[in-house]
Amino acid sequence: MCTVTFIPTTSGFILTHNRDEAPNRSPQHISRERTGSDTLLFPRDTKAGGAWIAAAKSGKTACLLNGAFVKHDHTPPYRRSRGLMLLDFFEQENADSFFARYDLDGIEPFTFLLFENDAVTELRWDGSQRYIKYLPPEQAHFWCSSTLYPPEMQAKREQIFRNWLSQQASAPIAPSLLDLHLTGSVGDPENDFVMNRSDRVRTVSITQVVGTKKILRMRYFDLLEGHSDVRQIIARKRQIAMT
Repeated sequence: MCTVTFIPTTSGFILTHNRDEAPNRSPQHISRERTGSDTLLFPRDTKAGGAWIAAAKSGKTACLLNGAFVKHDHTPPYRRSRGLMLLDFFEQENADSFFARYDLDGIEPFTFLLFENDAVTELRWDGSQRYIKYLPPEQAHFWCSSTLYPPEMQAKREQIFRNWLSQQASAPIAPSLLDLHLTGSVGDPENDFVMNRSDRVRTVSITQVVGTKKILRMRYFDLLEGHSDVRQIIARKRQIAMT
């Protein structure tokens, strides 16, 4: 997995995440759970029990992509799943404390994205070293998994996103972002935004988080069964917003 876009808005942001995974790992609803002093919204992975995206009452939103910079060798067993690591993050006060203290040894390479307090932070772990980048929150961003998409395909898919952005007559809204994530195409079913590789790996769901002032609203779409779910949470801190 996956394909992720981030769009800042005048009142917050729109984060949209296509999950490319084995078809038997797709939940049908959003969980609402407490962890420490925080309350989380997230779709729980039906196999490993973790999550690939979550939004919290503390105002933090985070998501995961498999792989760091290039496709790596899959060499299990791993000490802890990446999805459980994402949930562990919400027990930390902030990104800096998590990135400094969390033991990543024995965790498969990943790209971790955090959105909070007018900041967009990217942490990549290649299995031996962590790389932290602070991205401009007033700009749109695009990511896709290095495990599924080689650099040239990543560039081609991002260009579709950039072209789409340039054609918008007004500020993008959540439904139009969802439509892009459903229909974005490079002309190859194995690499389109909704992809399918002989049903071994395919886009099983789309999750969208819309931050508006102090509300985080999560929409989850199960593309296999046609189910959808919507939950929202009142955040204690305001969301990223264009200034």
